[in-house]
Amino acid sequence: MTIIARRHFIGGLAAVGVVGVVGAPPALAAEGRPETTAVRLVRDPGICLAPQYAAEELLRAEGLTDIRYLEGPSDADTAQIVARGEGDFTLNFASQFIAAIDRGAPLTILAGVHVGCFELFARETIGRIPDLRGKSIGAQALGSSVQVFLAALAAGIGLDPVREIRWVTDPDEKPLELFMTGKIDAYLAAPPEPQELRARGFGHVLLNSAVDRPWSQYFCCMLTGNAEFVRKNPAVTKRVLRGILKAADLCVSEPALIARRIVDRGFTDNYEFALQTLRAIPYDKWREYDAEDTVRFYALRLHEAGMIKSDPNTIIAKGTDWRFLNELKRELKA
Repeated sequence: MTIIARRHFIGGLAAVGVVGVVGAPPALAAEGRPETTAVRLVRDPGICLAPQYAAEELLRAEGLTDIRYLEGPSDADTAQIVARGEGDFTLNFASQFIAAIDRGAPLTILAGVHVGCFELFARETIGRIPDLRGKSIGAQALGSSVQVFLAALAAGIGLDPVREIRWVTDPDEKPLELFMTGKIDAYLAAPPEPQELRARGFGHVLLNSAVDRPWSQYFCCMLTGNAEFVRKNPAVTKRVLRGILKAADLCVSEPALIARRIVDRGFTDNYEFALQTLRAIPYDKWREYDAEDTVRFYALRLHEAGMIKSDPNTIIAKGTDWRFLNELKRELKA
């Protein structure tokens, strides 16, 4: 068997496992025919977004037959790709979508999917977050999920994220490498980077958004769709959301299966780091936490930091739709 054929064979076994564990969706006829059988998911390389990667077979069971994963140049671009209509849905950090909606991007936030994934690493000489005043922090790009999250965090403790933090964006060297070589003071890492930093013994953690309040009380990443696509395709939208929420449940109940799945599909290459990520992130809060509270929380932080002009109620009115989530909370009871 060739390597490629073997990979497809293994992928086929994983597909059977994913659908077999959660079972087939309820009778879909009552929901009406899907308006289209094609859906485009824009992805970011972070493996905390595993529910999106693991959902493909679940989406096929929902009657969607043409499922494409599109990769954005950076996580700052995933919202814009969906807003331009070049993709239909993406799972990423809430603040990225809020900032885009404030600028007029036609996006609709549909649900919170998981809590916490970022960990703020710093040099040993930096003991507290306020000690970051005047220090250098790495980011892939200004406007990236990491930079927006850190800016909101800084503003929440009285730091001016524009004047009192030196943002380092080097197109020739990744922020993770800059941190490990001592060229910057701190770095907000997203999986699998925290796992790699711990394995290699670099820095220490100032904040873990999965466990430290208030960040652990709100969703980190939320599913968002192109506003026009959601309006025109409500049946497809519900099916996509159901598939991704079921995949989130699998991240909790079958982390080894999902870790193997995303490695075999090429979304990441380190099985142990993937498994550690799935076991550490709270994927089981989508029924419990209030997605609207998350939008309100981050919109307020960004508004206070001067990063958006709109108040939280305006963002919620312009860019959210919780109908599908509310229906699925009733349907997919634990």
